[in-house]
Amino acid sequence: MKTFVTIFLLISSSMLCAQQLVYKPVNPMFGGDTFNYQQLLASANAQNSFTDPNSSDRNRSGLDQFSESLNRQILSQLSRSFFDQQLGDGLSAGSYNFGTLAIEIFDSAEGLVINILDTSTGEETQIIVPN
Repeated sequence: MKTFVTIFLLISSSMLCAQQLVYKPVNPMFGGDTFNYQQLLASANAQNSFTDPNSSDRNRSGLDQFSESLNRQILSQLSRSFFDQQLGDGLSAGSYNFGTLAIEIFDSAEGLVINILDTSTGEETQIIVPN
């Protein structure tokens, strides 16, 4: 019986095959296939339970959204007409004040430079319109 078991083990061990284990990452950030990106992103978004606490669009009705859009359009049209009255036909060099906004327009080698300063917060923006 011992010889039978020994012969069986020798024969069965010679029939066994082994292969090399290779790790291939799934995530493209770690060397995985780049085609997995969309699937991983969709999976992450589906599992994301966090919501923006400042987002008010989810709790507003269609009527509220419509009235806000209408208000934005009316204010935009009013500000456009006010801007046209103050500046005339086009932008000319000079300094202008609109409420808390101080606007300075001048020509430079780069083009028309518009500096906008919010005097209430101190924030400043510069816009350069190339020639």
